[in-house]
Amino acid sequence: MAGDSRETGPPLHRPVWAEVDLDAIRNNARVLGDHARAEHLMAVVKADGYGHGAVPVARAALEGGASWLGVALVEEGVELREAGITAPVLVLSEPPAGAAPSMLAHDLTPTVYTHPFSQALSAAADAVGRPGPVDVHLKLDTGMRRVGLAAEHWDDAFARLAASDRLRVAAIWSHLAVGDEPDSDFTRLQGQRFADGVARARAAGLAPDMVHLCNSGGTTLYPELHHDMVRTGIALYGLEAAPGVKLPGLRPALSLRARLSLVKAVHDGETVSYGRRWKADRETVVGTVPAGYADGVRRGLTNKGRVTHDGRRVPIEQP
Repeated sequence: MAGDSRETGPPLHRPVWAEVDLDAIRNNARVLGDHARAEHLMAVVKADGYGHGAVPVARAALEGGASWLGVALVEEGVELREAGITAPVLVLSEPPAGAAPSMLAHDLTPTVYTHPFSQALSAAADAVGRPGPVDVHLKLDTGMRRVGLAAEHWDDAFARLAASDRLRVAAIWSHLAVGDEPDSDFTRLQGQRFADGVARARAAGLAPDMVHLCNSGGTTLYPELHHDMVRTGIALYGLEAAPGVKLPGLRPALSLRARLSLVKAVHDGETVSYGRRWKADRETVVGTVPAGYADGVRRGLTNKGRVTHDGRRVPIEQP
């Protein structure tokens, strides 16, 4: 930790490192929370907090106003718990049935959408003698077609869950397929399908405490669909959900830094690196940055990317 950044370097022998500005995470959570019409903000910290560090990012997001955390894997939720984080954590997809006891042991909130996994959760709760029902979030498939309860099975599942004394549907949710596209008829259709599903669930006897639909794009573009909670992943880290889809005030949280390993003159007409894709049209000074594919610097940035050196933006000629 350097100041209020999470720093992974610089290494002893290779001066390339990443810095994460945790103040930017706090700021972004506040900006998103102020924008949202929803009462709750979920900070999605799956994939090691999108590579920023799940535990420090989770803490910073909670300090910035997030009230929930979202993860993709049970193991990611366990990591948060073992770090002492007590905020509600939603596992965004069903894991294998064998993970049910671990979810209960670490007080992770399960997402459910298949009967076999609901049965596994109930059996795990019975096995440990858990008093009272397990709170779950029921995911409806409203058009993403990836995971979630398909519409043709909604009514049967609603009736079965309403009758369960082991599972309580504390929330109903879904996920937008094109929430990052402005003025999308399909997003509005998903919103209508979701509202219909929630109404049918309530009519069947379910009484969720909250419903949630919007990801980062939906949070930015569709305030009418915010419901009780918004789930923010990429926006939390200060990045655009899609080109041009970004709230004012969000700040990128990660920077990749390096020290130049060599500076030299290149003469008029000389070319640089693989493919000879950059050619000097005058006497030019170039610097070598000791970073490459393993650091996320792709050849597609040739003659397109930019870096900052001494406060000036300079072109990347050839990764």
